[in-house]
Amino acid sequence: MDAQSVVAQLLTPEGRADLHALYERARELGPAVPAGDGLLLVSGYDACRQALRSPGLGADVDLVTWGADVAEHPSLAMLSRSLFVANPPHHGRMRSPMSQVFTARRVAAMEPAIAAVTDALLDTLADAGSAPVDFMDAFAFPLPAQVICELLGVPVEDRDRFRHYAVALSATLELLVDPSGLEAADRAALEIHEYFTELAAKRRAEPRDDLVGAMVAARDEGALRDDDELVANLAGVLLAGFETTTHLLGNGLQLLFEHPEAMAGLRAGTVPVQGFVEETLRHDSPVQTSNRAVLSDGVSVGGVPVPAGSHVVLLLGAANRDPVRYEDPDRFDPLRRDVQPLSFGGGAHHCLGAMLARLEATTAFSRLPARFPALRPAPGTVPVRRDRLALRGYESLPVVLT
Repeated sequence: MDAQSVVAQLLTPEGRADLHALYERARELGPAVPAGDGLLLVSGYDACRQALRSPGLGADVDLVTWGADVAEHPSLAMLSRSLFVANPPHHGRMRSPMSQVFTARRVAAMEPAIAAVTDALLDTLADAGSAPVDFMDAFAFPLPAQVICELLGVPVEDRDRFRHYAVALSATLELLVDPSGLEAADRAALEIHEYFTELAAKRRAEPRDDLVGAMVAARDEGALRDDDELVANLAGVLLAGFETTTHLLGNGLQLLFEHPEAMAGLRAGTVPVQGFVEETLRHDSPVQTSNRAVLSDGVSVGGVPVPAGSHVVLLLGAANRDPVRYEDPDRFDPLRRDVQPLSFGGGAHHCLGAMLARLEATTAFSRLPARFPALRPAPGTVPVRRDRLALRGYESLPVVLT
């Protein structure tokens, strides 16, 4: 199987169902290999890290929008105006007002609130008794949803609608999306544009110390070009804040079911929760791919020269299991040392919410196993993976708590 065949298989449900077999084949071809049509496929850890940090590489709007007519698709138009696909100098002016809300100090200050939300959700889970409950619906979604909506300043009564928006918009981050998925994303984009436009107007009238307020101030001070750019970046925070952490929580719990010794170790304190979260990010990352464009000549990735205008697909999930970087990389080991997953990217586009996602996950997994000693998969059920590549996690994860 050559590199072009690997890429083709990644775009099929069958290939995504056996993802790590494809990753292994990609790594066998080399850490970075041409895949035709001006495309470079990168699967090695060092090569991916280099690409993420290289100033000669930037966000790739063409791969994100697949060459589609952006004007015909509200979801793609929204994405194309956001931080996700911006390069200097626009990237810096968009990122600056948002980074003020995601500082280490502000994230650390959220720990008591995150703990309170976590405990309240665990109380709700306990009400299920011995009945099966879907962990994704009952915990993995509502925890990051409540946290990111609080950060944004979204009123409590409006928060339920945002799961639909986040799931629909996440289709636009895939390497390929079916027409029905794009239609759903377009509908969600129109609704979310209307919602955030109205919320921004309220913040102008009554300023508050939240992310919407910070972005409105940035817009009014000229850091953001127009209200469309303001809304696009709020939608981007919403999408990243929900989906990545939701999948981190679901993937982590499934790994605990597959490795009961890790569950016992978390309960006994012999497995540090931070180490467990980092190994989960490495072993089953919620973010599997990232795209880059080559912005200038004279760039090489993994020793392969790539001319300006080339497209680069980074297989972060493959890099996180690179045997050159990690001994016995397919083994899940929460006691593994020197774990530095690439799941949140790197360089200028390093995920703003990485600290927040880690805090939510460590808070959840420091409490969940101890609160429910009999926590286990619901008998007669199987977890259902969502058929996505870029953002990878579970659609449902049925559990029994007692």
